[in-house]
Formats: sequence, structure tokens, C-alpha cells
Amino acid sequence: MNKNKVLDVSVSFNSYYGEPDRDGIQGAEILPDGRVSFRIIAPHAEKVEIDRFGTLFQLHNSGNGVWEGTFDLGKGFLYFFLKIDGADVLSPYLPIGYGCCRPMNFVDVPVEEMLGWDELENIPHGGITRHLFPSTVTARNEVCLVYTPPTFDPNRKYPVLYLQHGYGENETGWVYQGHVGRIADHLLADGRMKEMIIVMGNGMVKTAEKRDPSLFPQILLNDLIPFIESKYPVLSDREHRAMAGLSMGSFQTSMTTLSHPDLFAWAGLFSGFLRSPVAETPSDYLSLLEDPERFNSEFKLFYRAMGTEDQFWKIFAEDDKLLADRGLQIFRETFPGGHDWTVWRRCIHSFLPRLFR
Repeated sequence: MNKNKVLDVSVSFNSYYGEPDRDGIQGAEILPDGRVSFRIIAPHAEKVEIDRFGTLFQLHNSGNGVWEGTFDLGKGFLYFFLKIDGADVLSPYLPIGYGCCRPMNFVDVPVEEMLGWDELENIPHGGITRHLFPSTVTARNEVCLVYTPPTFDPNRKYPVLYLQHGYGENETGWVYQGHVGRIADHLLADGRMKEMIIVMGNGMVKTAEKRDPSLFPQILLNDLIPFIESKYPVLSDREHRAMAGLSMGSFQTSMTTLSHPDLFAWAGLFSGFLRSPVAETPSDYLSLLEDPERFNSEFKLFYRAMGTEDQFWKIFAEDDKLLADRGLQIFRETFPGGHDWTVWRRCIHSFLPRLFR
């Protein structure tokens, strides 16, 4: 296996109900009340289930190898495992995304208060471009996606946001699961955000020896920012450079921006960790929190947001305690939901209009 080869992950984001004469009619349908109706053809199966991270929904055999069931799985973007006789199966007849370090099936159930945020009709749309760039850190080509606004003009200069995904995902997450391009298009059309370029890198860094996401700040500073500034008309001063991320990406953001306030004046932590939630790592970068006057003068915005049902709430509460009574100007808000893309869409929808003001 060539470890230096960049692999593309093929994904489908719409349900496919099969060729009736070949595959039969199968897939998932979101009903008007928000429940999801599944129809899976598995003629030799003894049990078919939808596994929402340990919560199981069992389909029933309606005859001729057809398994059906209608369930209330919740609202928003919902990953799940399709289990056939206890084995995880990736169905080609259901939407496929990338998460948990693997392609996964999902459904996207509309959330009433978020309707219209990412509709495609009746507004101009920006573009998403994929680039390969050489890394001095990994000695291989890395990948990034770049959003440019609908009225992008190469003769103008734009502020730039570096936006990171979470653990087990990749650079496609914010585009496909997060709908950041669509959300930005609508905010721009409504006059609610500044035009900017948004850059999304792959934070699941892998060298020849090991996987080490903590290396991403080095890739960002040494390789990705210079590449973007050589390729795009971006403003290169700190006042026009921002970084944000979700979950693992929030820790990467915290580590990067607190270490380099000379390079970033805007920071966003979504389901946000000031410190690594999984391992003891050097925390010298937190020393800036000990100097409120400098912190407040360096950051035009330091933003933290999380879901009220997040599984990591205890860690966020510990960070709240760490930050309390220091006189730090930090904007914090919460949204209904857990550690999931529905919350992170709310985060980016709130964060983008606050940038570069």
C-alpha cells in the first residue's frame, strides 16, 4: 500500500431507491412528521436494525426478504449503522457521509427553526475548490477545500477563515455534513456576513510513523497558510485571519490561536475544547489566559459554543471554571442538541456574521 497516496472518499448525499427491476425499491424516506421510514432488501437476513450509537431500532420482515420500519430518530443530521445479523453494513441505497473514521449512512431530518439556512434555490452560490498541497510536516501531499463567495473577484483581497472538522472526519465534513457553503451563501445574500474565503484542511494528520492530529497546527502554519496566500487573493494580516473548528478541530484552534495571537485575531471553538479531551498534552499555550489585558487586546472575538446535551458537557464546565473571574472577553452560547452536526451548523450560522466586523 502506498502510504503517500491521497485517497478520495466517494460519497452520495441523496437517497437512491434502486433500479426496480434489479435492486427493488429500497432506501429511506423522511415523512412530514419527521419520522424516517426504512425499506431494506436483505433476503437471507434473520435480523435488520438501525443502530444510533447503541440505541437500536429493529426493522420487521414484511415478506420476500423486505425489511421495513418507521422510527422517530430525532431531528437534524443523524449518522447511523445499518446492522444485518449484527454486522455493520454500508448501504448504497441510503445517503453516505464520512464520520467515525469510515463512510457511514445517515439521514438529515429537517429542523424547523433552521429551515431555509441551506436551501439551494433563488440565491447566488459560491464555489468549492479542491487542492493538493505539499507538506513539510508529513512529507506528502495534503488536501484542502476552499470556499469562495458567489461574487469572488481575483482582483480583490479577502479575509480568510481556516475551518476544521472533528475527529474521524476529513476536509469534506464542513461542506457536505455542515453545509457551510450553503449557509454562507444565504448569509451573504441576506447581507449578514462579510465576504470571505473559507479554507478546510484535513486535521487527521498521518505521518509515515503514526496518526497525530496534534501536528495539524504545524501543517496550517508552515504549509497551508503559505499555500493559500500564494494561490488566493487573501489579506495576510492577523485582523483578517480567523480560525475555528469543531470538537477535535476546536482543540486544534485553541492550541493554534492562543499560541499565535500575532497571526489570528478571531477564534471559534464549537463543542469547544480549550484542552485535549483524550490525552495529556503540553498546555503552554494556555498561558495567554493568565494575561487578560493582552488576551482582550489580541482577540477581536474568542467564541465558544456547545450543545446543551453534549456528551462532553463536564469538560466544557471544567473549561468554564478555568475561564471564570479572569476578566477575559469570551463570547459563549449554547444550542439545543448534542455533539453533532446539527449543533455545529448552528455554531457556524452564528459565528460567520460576527467575523471581520
